[in-house]
Amino acid sequence: WPSIYVGIDVIVNQVTPPHRDRASAPSLLDLVVSLGTHDASFHVSDLGTIFDYPPGTMLYLAGNILQHSVPKWGKGERIAV
Repeated sequence: WPSIYVGIDVIVNQVTPPHRDRASAPSLLDLVVSLGTHDASFHVSDLGTIFDYPPGTMLYLAGNILQHSVPKWGKGERIAV
C-alpha cells in the first residue's frame, strides 16, 4: 500500500534495548504506535525521560538523534509498529 514512510518495522513482545534508528533521516520524525494489552513504558535516555506507553499511544520521535528504549514490562502483549 502507498505510504509516506520508507520502512515499517513490527516488534512483538520484545524488549527494545537503548538504541538510535540509524536508518532514519536526522531531519525527520519516526512514528511509533503502541498496540496490545501491556503496561510498558517508553524511555528516552538522552532526555532523561520516561513516558507512559499504554496501548493506543502514538509517539513522534527523532529516532536517529535520541536514544530510546522499551524495557521489560510487567504484563500483557506488546506490539509496536
